[in-house]
Amino acid sequence: MSLFGALESLRHEPIPDQTDARARKEGCRSLPITRGAAHDEPLVDLADLGIAGENFYHSHRNPPYWRRIEGAIPHLLVRRLVGEKLRRVNARLEAATLELFVHDAWRPKKVQEYFHDQWMPAELKRRFPDLDGEALTREVERYWARPTTDPASPAPHATGGALDLTIRWIGAEQLWMGSIFDDASALSHRDRFENLPPAALSFSDEEARANRRLLHWAMAQEGFAGHPDEWWHHSWGDQLWAALSGASSALYGLAEPA
Repeated sequence: MSLFGALESLRHEPIPDQTDARARKEGCRSLPITRGAAHDEPLVDLADLGIAGENFYHSHRNPPYWRRIEGAIPHLLVRRLVGEKLRRVNARLEAATLELFVHDAWRPKKVQEYFHDQWMPAELKRRFPDLDGEALTREVERYWARPTTDPASPAPHATGGALDLTIRWIGAEQLWMGSIFDDASALSHRDRFENLPPAALSFSDEEARANRRLLHWAMAQEGFAGHPDEWWHHSWGDQLWAALSGASSALYGLAEPA
């Protein structure tokens, strides 16, 4: 019997090609937001739901930054229904002595502004000095959404419907996913290891592919949509989720802690 038990099949189920998802992601923030019952749903603290995590930007142990980001908060906050879905994912993982580990959830605008306006453009210019103008903005926004207070076009993490996470052994080490969290490069693309020829896959690559598949499908089973360029980013109810899932509108707009 596999150590992963019934979850072993998810480690062998390929992640679909993300080309279409990348196309659908473009312009997702122009999708309508329905002001239904979910719209005003409160934010809840994942610690109160028994879900493990540590806010990556509030920590000093956060490569490649290695410092606390100004404006970051220690709490991991999500919408109530999102939290309930995460608990159901955890219940299935627990059978294999695994659990979710969350790096980030609701994100203050100040943190979003820092990475979108300062850190990411500067890092890209350091690596690619000729990158400028619209091309630079496009590459920044492949990984960091434009911050805004526009209620019709919120950044995903400002809604409480988006979060960044991985899987770990309960109370122990994280599964190998093939890159550090927040590696803003092609190495982080969700389908990165699906597209390499078998002869090019190292043992590490094969393990990362299996674990990314497990995370992808465990979240998909609860209706979460995954960012095509970030294996860690999953959302439910926001505009990106609507675009990727085919929903006609999003459920969540801007959120603020109580």
